[in-house]
Amino acid sequence: MNDGLFFLYDEQEDTSTRFLSFVGKSNRFDLALVQTSRFYGKMMVLDLQSNRFALIGSDDLEEEGNLEYAFQINHEEADELRSFLNTLL
Repeated sequence: MNDGLFFLYDEQEDTSTRFLSFVGKSNRFDLALVQTSRFYGKMMVLDLQSNRFALIGSDDLEEEGNLEYAFQINHEEADELRSFLNTLL
């Protein structure tokens, strides 16, 4: 190891990434959705405008306040994002 660094893991994996954009009533969302086997069936959702991301599964969409906290958006924007992601998961 170099300079006292100890790697816990260093792996490569093929992923599926989907870039999409949609406009709700109050906000535009530019997203990257990354699917991999690493996150136990959850999808990595990246908001390209705010530089925020979250690992999201269908159970996370049902948890109140989860999207609001992860993406720092209001309740109305979270409802729009939740509705959209429900069609994908």
